[in-house]
Amino acid sequence: MNHLELHKLKLELAIKTKKGSDFIIAAAIVWFFITLIWSTSIEAYNKSVFTFIVGALLLPLAFGFSKLLKTDWKVETNPLQPLRLWLNFTQLFYFPFLVLVLIKLPDYFVMTYAIITGAHLFPYAWLYDDNSYAITAGLITASCLIIGLNIPKDIMFYIPLITSFILMAMFIILCLSIPLSNKKRKNISKN
Repeated sequence: MNHLELHKLKLELAIKTKKGSDFIIAAAIVWFFITLIWSTSIEAYNKSVFTFIVGALLLPLAFGFSKLLKTDWKVETNPLQPLRLWLNFTQLFYFPFLVLVLIKLPDYFVMTYAIITGAHLFPYAWLYDDNSYAITAGLITASCLIIGLNIPKDIMFYIPLITSFILMAMFIILCLSIPLSNKKRKNISKN
């Protein structure tokens, strides 16, 4: 496979899946719900457990948004399709850190979870040829670490709030960039 063929496959995936915009908007909503959890006065351990539970809403929400946004969850003919799933699974290997933080430092659970969420977005910059994924990954991880280390434990809800806002901004950027990807595809098809 040459470079041009690889570029065409990546572009096809980006267009048909609309660069994963269904997952990004679903994640923004989930992180807003996590903000609500962390703004309560219950103990951090319980907030962390509820955060895990709310995180389970991501897939059903993304599926619903895929219907609204008319995105393809699978592009059967594209050999890069399985890579999308594998890149998503990478964050599961960080869950032992989450369990450790849950048990030993539950006040910092939401910060750790947000950093893992942000970091796992980075490889999608290559997959979709879209630097907004890399920028978003850096913004989420850096801002959550800086905020988490500099605010009192009782206002940790700022971490999921900023994560939700960054993801929402990314969703808007992705929506604006999709027509540009379609234009690129038409130009490549002509050549």
